[in-house]
Amino acid sequence: MARYIGPKTRIARKFGEAIFGPDKVLSKRNFPPGQHGANRRKKTSEYGIQLNEKQKAKYTYGVLERQFRNLFEKATRTKGITGEVLLQLLETRLDNVVFRLGIAPSRAAARQLVSHKHIVVDGSVVNIPSYSIKPGQIIAVREKSKSLEVIADALSGFNHSKYAWLEWDNSSMSGKFLHLPERTDIPENIKEQLIVELYSK
Repeated sequence: MARYIGPKTRIARKFGEAIFGPDKVLSKRNFPPGQHGANRRKKTSEYGIQLNEKQKAKYTYGVLERQFRNLFEKATRTKGITGEVLLQLLETRLDNVVFRLGIAPSRAAARQLVSHKHIVVDGSVVNIPSYSIKPGQIIAVREKSKSLEVIADALSGFNHSKYAWLEWDNSSMSGKFLHLPERTDIPENIKEQLIVELYSK
């Protein structure tokens, strides 16, 4: 399966949530897409609910099935509550951290900035969106990329105190990953226990 590049509103309507950020269409048409979306009254099975939650997490973080499965298996081998560890692993992805720091307006835009070598980690260029950030590492905008309009626009007015596990230095356009976020600090509306139950079958 290739990465989804179709209409984001369609996916947001499928889950009934603005998983990609504010969505004007979703606020007016908060029902599934399709000809009969508004009248659909289909009862979803337990498996369907669990699968839906996994799909929502994958779309939210922009992760493909194999990557997601690998992260889940890593979470099961890591000390802690599997579902929470899974979300922590997703949060440590470089593209997600760039997004959380306000350097990009969306995770998709963050992924592009990373892939195009606009981001450095501890002073070295890293162009792998899935690169896992460790506590203490510094994520910054590459010197020659600091004048990019997309970055300046994203940072303009961004509230850098939103996330307790990140610290931002505006003068150097860099952020520090302080520690792994607690579950209560992660704002995504994902019921991770349903994903654990799905993979445990």
